[in-house]
Amino acid sequence: MSLALGLLLVVFVLLVLLDAPIAVALGLSSMFYLLIADTAPMIVVAQRAVSGIDSFTLLAIPLFLLAGLLMVHGGLAPRIIAFCAALIGQRTGGLAMVMIIACMMFGSLSGSGVADVVAIGTMMLPAMRDQGYAPGFSASALGCAGSLGTVIPPSIVLIVYGTATNSSIGQLFVAAIIPGLLLGFGLMLVAWWISRKHGWKGGTPFSWAELGRTAKGSVLAMLAPVIIVGGIRLGIFTPTEAAGIGVAYALFIGAFVYRALNLRLLARLLRETTEMTGVILLVIASASVFGWILAAEQVPQLAVAGITQTTQSATVALLMMMLVLLVLGTFMESIAIILILAPVFLPILGHYGIDPVYFGILLTINLAIGANTPPLGIDLMAACRVGQIPLSASFRYLLPFLGVMVGVLLLLVLVPALITDLPGLVF
Repeated sequence: MSLALGLLLVVFVLLVLLDAPIAVALGLSSMFYLLIADTAPMIVVAQRAVSGIDSFTLLAIPLFLLAGLLMVHGGLAPRIIAFCAALIGQRTGGLAMVMIIACMMFGSLSGSGVADVVAIGTMMLPAMRDQGYAPGFSASALGCAGSLGTVIPPSIVLIVYGTATNSSIGQLFVAAIIPGLLLGFGLMLVAWWISRKHGWKGGTPFSWAELGRTAKGSVLAMLAPVIIVGGIRLGIFTPTEAAGIGVAYALFIGAFVYRALNLRLLARLLRETTEMTGVILLVIASASVFGWILAAEQVPQLAVAGITQTTQSATVALLMMMLVLLVLGTFMESIAIILILAPVFLPILGHYGIDPVYFGILLTINLAIGANTPPLGIDLMAACRVGQIPLSASFRYLLPFLGVMVGVLLLLVLVPALITDLPGLVF
């Protein structure tokens, strides 16, 4: 390791520990490296940053964010929650399970974990508090369930990973379906077990009439993911075009069917989308410069040599990479991790013959776990903020939810067919 590379990593870690925004930490440490190493002019920072975001596929990010906001404020998300409540809301822990299913369904519309947490949490947490659920439990369940928005297609994280590794985004979307369902069912099992232990009951009694009414009202909302993923699978449109179709669909249903959207609200949603997109693209641009430096310093080659000299087992190598990702996920933002480590891990995957699509799903689940692990835990923080409780109040209930997510991750490492079989059948 060269002195300049060592200083790059030290400056980056110090900035992260000082709670600097991840984009700032990546950008400043990269500029510091260029000043010390004197290997390229400073203009390279701007050139690499622009080239990092110069991708048609990345246009899907603002479109999916806008589609998610339109579906929340256009009346689609509340109808999904009403259907889930009518289906299982009356059972022990019913409201918690309703929240988890709603997060899974809305995750298939928004593609963003934080958007999932905010959209579902603002509607579900007050109702759970009224029914006697502990706020810390509700926030823990919401954070972990909301993070499924980064796994269940169409996921913004999967779009970024596919772009960074030149993998098929359509295959990534299909491969994520079974793992997303396993995670959701695991979280529901934990929610039921904890609720049963504390005597937290459900809501109103089951009614076939109510189930039929809410099912009819939610049909248009649940058609959205079918149109998006189905259209990509059938080759009707690309993932980016699918995001545009999602926006058009949500806009039409919200404005002309449910009549919940107006020009003033639409202007606010466009502004929110612009702000969120700017944050994401700034991280991508800064990470592109950082990743270029790592490649120039031959860090991928060093990583390959380090792991291959340690083990010849692909499973052990996967577990080692999973451990690295679990640690980094506790204090780094998901997109930055992908853009920094994907180029480092790709040669390792090639050496062991590991499918990048398969690894992408494992990586995404890792990031979902990290999004609920302090000190960063962005989804857990968002859930606590929506619930208006301190982060520490959620710790008591957090471990069982994280435990089942880690369990599903290990299952997928040991049984790759749960990820690889479905894309093989579909594509």
